[in-house]
Amino acid sequence: MLDTLLTLSRPKKRILMMCADVVLVMLALTVAHSLRANRFYLPFGDEIWLWLVAPFIALPVFLLFGLYQTVIRYIGFSSLWRVFQAISLYALLWGVVTFMSGWNLTPRSVVVINWLVCLLLVAGARMVARWILTYHAPGFLGAERDIRRNVVIYGAGAAGMQLAIATSFSNDMRPVGFVDDDPLLVNQQVNGLRVYHPDQLERLIREYGVREVLLAIPSASQGRRHEILSALEHFPVQVQTLPDISELETCEVDLEDVRDIDIGDLLDRDPVAPVEGLLHANIAGKVVMVTGAGGSIGSELCRQISHLGVRKLVLFDNSEFNLYRLERELDESGRPYVSVLGSVMDQGAVEHVCRANGVQTIYHAAAYKHVPLVENNAAMGAANNIFGTRACALAAMNTGVGTFVLISTDKAVRPTNVMGASKRLAELVLQDLSRRKDCATRFTMVRFGNVLDSSGSVVPLFREQIRKGGPVTVTHPEIIRYFMTIREATQLVLQAGAMGQGGDVFVLDMGEPVKILGLARKMIHLSGFSVRDANNPGGDIEIRFTGLRAGEKLYEELLVTDSAVATRHELIMRENEAGSTLGGLAACLEKLERAIRVSDNAQVRVLLFDMVESYNPAATEMAS
Repeated sequence: MLDTLLTLSRPKKRILMMCADVVLVMLALTVAHSLRANRFYLPFGDEIWLWLVAPFIALPVFLLFGLYQTVIRYIGFSSLWRVFQAISLYALLWGVVTFMSGWNLTPRSVVVINWLVCLLLVAGARMVARWILTYHAPGFLGAERDIRRNVVIYGAGAAGMQLAIATSFSNDMRPVGFVDDDPLLVNQQVNGLRVYHPDQLERLIREYGVREVLLAIPSASQGRRHEILSALEHFPVQVQTLPDISELETCEVDLEDVRDIDIGDLLDRDPVAPVEGLLHANIAGKVVMVTGAGGSIGSELCRQISHLGVRKLVLFDNSEFNLYRLERELDESGRPYVSVLGSVMDQGAVEHVCRANGVQTIYHAAAYKHVPLVENNAAMGAANNIFGTRACALAAMNTGVGTFVLISTDKAVRPTNVMGASKRLAELVLQDLSRRKDCATRFTMVRFGNVLDSSGSVVPLFREQIRKGGPVTVTHPEIIRYFMTIREATQLVLQAGAMGQGGDVFVLDMGEPVKILGLARKMIHLSGFSVRDANNPGGDIEIRFTGLRAGEKLYEELLVTDSAVATRHELIMRENEAGSTLGGLAACLEKLERAIRVSDNAQVRVLLFDMVESYNPAATEMAS
């Protein structure tokens, strides 16, 4: 019978619900009169009209409150509140009709009793139907109940409770309990599920065969999330999480909000709130251009700039697909933007765009930054990173752009590869331009380390390798890197760019360096797998060491000297560098340009070695 009911069309199900409500409304009247008379009571004579008129009052009221638009198996507190309102109005209207009829056949107390009984029957019938459909209906969850995976929800607050309700309707998950360290909640029942202390998690996993933990603590600090994830790392479970409270679009939580662990959760640091004045200084009410707008850094800059009161945003990139993808995101912001396909090495094209749009601020994010690729294509990498930067900078000077911010890298510090050397030379070019007497453009450079989940980052690579069952490849067991979330890094770039006076190099405090091997192990464990190694030959996923790649070194630095000074922002420092010591930078650049023109990669490396005094490609060989 349940199979038949579940296959009915929605209109037929609504008619069935209406018929059930007609019976329940009339039954409620009978029970109310029986309770008042203290005996079983049936209407007779004119009283029969009070029973017959009740459904004609109730059904329009129930329709008005949308009681027949609700899917029974998903009924929740908001739906029950509507049932309460509808029955209250119906009971009131029925009482008014009864006393206005002049029959005086109904005691006043019956009106109140009828309201209570009707509420119990109509709301109770819906909850019973929900219980039957959820737990016993063949072909819905009953037949699949044994194959639903048991999950534990970490956090028994409001978000955890909403998540428990959502998972209870899932075909894939079944919540078996909460975990929370709040002593007021431990051993209590929340939404029918027991709350366990974190110390009981191991027993909970063993007894219920739990393979997944859902982290429902969106308001927790980054440090607290890191602490919890470190504790969960030791259990053979996959961990998924709700995003930070600021990222949730509404206060309502459902399964669509659950995602894989953001690797930023593994960083033991809380982002520092931005200085609003710095954040808006170069953007609010201005025309801003972002080069390399479709890349990982450039696109995040565009997202944030679009919400900071920009007058017009100019997207400049040489990738049609990247621009198209970014346009689809920015359409939702409602801010005016212009998309331009072009190369940063074409100074004339950049000047035309700046003049046509009245650009006032440029964030130069266009760069070739994949170390091994640039190492093997030295001429093209140097052309884009050095001469592309110079072309954009000269275009900015010629068109009166007020501020030009170069997105640099920690690999520019004592570089061991062409990518780092080219970015360092780009910094020197901008410092040289800023010393010109005719320079009205304020050039600023911001240097930072690896950005989580950016293109070329190890994080998406590890995630893909884990999804395929391994192996996870790490270049060297001792390699370390600085990491920062892409959102925090771009916010700091926007703020640092507002503090430059001309030729400044700013460095971002990236926190403590992260050991890549440790990062790989955490990602494997939090995905519910174990590491296969000599100590655990039966593990799930192997970590394989591939050796340092061309131009790669074991660790990165952010400062050339130790003379960095503090700024208005606690995570931004100004590097006191002397700039280029070369007497004829222009002549050296001409030689480099000639080598690039004939794609002489070897000569490009030689010239970079001569021009960037801290460039030491031999350091890579020594590290390996």
